[in-house]
Amino acid sequence: MRALQVKEPYGLDALEVVEAPDPVPGPGEVLVRMRAVSLNYRDLLMVQGVYSRAPKIDAITPFSDGCGVVEAVGPGVSRVKPGDRVATLFFQRWISGPPNLDKLSSSLGSPIPGAGRELAVFSADGVSKVPDFLTDQQVATLPCAALTAWRCLFEDADLRPGDTVALLGTGGVSIFGLQFAHAAGLRTLITSSSDGKLARAKALGADHLVNYRQTPEWSKPVREVTGGVGADLIIEVGGGGTIEQSLKAIRIGGHIAIVGVVGGFGGGFNPAVLIGNSARLQGLSVGSRDMFEAMCRLMELHRIAPVVDKLFPWTEAKAAFAAMQAGEHFGKIVLEF
Repeated sequence: MRALQVKEPYGLDALEVVEAPDPVPGPGEVLVRMRAVSLNYRDLLMVQGVYSRAPKIDAITPFSDGCGVVEAVGPGVSRVKPGDRVATLFFQRWISGPPNLDKLSSSLGSPIPGAGRELAVFSADGVSKVPDFLTDQQVATLPCAALTAWRCLFEDADLRPGDTVALLGTGGVSIFGLQFAHAAGLRTLITSSSDGKLARAKALGADHLVNYRQTPEWSKPVREVTGGVGADLIIEVGGGGTIEQSLKAIRIGGHIAIVGVVGGFGGGFNPAVLIGNSARLQGLSVGSRDMFEAMCRLMELHRIAPVVDKLFPWTEAKAAFAAMQAGEHFGKIVLEF
């Protein structure tokens, strides 16, 4: 079989397709023929050699998010059977309950070899069956971006229908957040530097649109649409590039979920502002299998279709990453096998 691999000196030019032996599932494992994987910003950092949760290793097989079909199962496996279509789970050992070090040390891509290969062996606990109405490409977007948005909205924040959610940009987490929040009866405000992308967000149900190029202090329109109160939840994907505005936009006692750093590291964090508005600032990383399966039930009930904006053959991963770097996408970028 063939697999994507990157090693020192890292970077897009170091990403290559290599030949590898066909894997065989052992006890408690499943063999999956991959059909699609989706890109996350984490994958880009991994390929660039910036991100790692593992001790130094010779080579990385990237991608946590994939869809495939079970070809074989090892001894003791009963959760899935050959022929089942499954999604990979970001954390292979986070089944339920709160996170701990062991659960968070089981992420695909790093430290566990990822889904960017034609055939892959995973723990049987680390895959989940998925709704039939979704395409393979749509399923491949769910394990990280969709589940992160789900956890922000429905696991960690205390929201009620009619509450306001602010979403930054139109990448995968933000668009899933928009779709889920709209289905739950939450008011949504979304930002982008592109009026065209804002129009697409409105078609998905966004209530308020802000072009942050035209309005760099986007906290002001958040305050305006909430009568001066502020947002109940901000899904913060920008990191150091946006946290100052998030702190100004959140209501007293509101919740800021820190899930990304696409705007850079560091930046204008002022603890006095956080103290003054009694807001909660929480870092979070994806979620458990129980959360994933609850999310899939909602998607099936409301027929929520993930937004796949760009498709590439899996052997053209470099071009896909270049599109991500350029910020060309709305929703998700997917590689097909």
